[in-house]
Amino acid sequence: MPHVDVDEATDKYLAFAASIAGLTKGEVVARLVLQAQAATALPLGEGDNEEPASVRVYADYAGHRTYASFVPGPGRIDITSGPLAGQSFRTPSQAAREIVRHYNPNVSPHRNGWSFFFLATTGAPLQSLRHRAV
Repeated sequence: MPHVDVDEATDKYLAFAASIAGLTKGEVVARLVLQAQAATALPLGEGDNEEPASVRVYADYAGHRTYASFVPGPGRIDITSGPLAGQSFRTPSQAAREIVRHYNPNVSPHRNGWSFFFLATTGAPLQSLRHRAV
């Protein structure tokens, strides 16, 4: 099995993060690598001047999974499944609020869409693409 050397402070940080998440230190590192890969794997459009292609994302709320496309240039969310299919929202947070409002109208719908949606290919939070989307 491969071995990675880290300084003592980093090892303590990894142990702390692992204990909070219920993971091993290796699993913490693997998740961080996965998120970094997702952030660098944003597909580009066909031409040099085109905005990046959309990325398939999903959100789980109240026992329902909603699939959508995230369009990185403008940061738009296009819902592709469920009762909100066909609707577009200017931001991930606006889409998240509408999903919450639809399934549970009796709670505050305010949500951070960047942590509400996940990449369909990796399960990493949409937040992992945020710095590339703006």
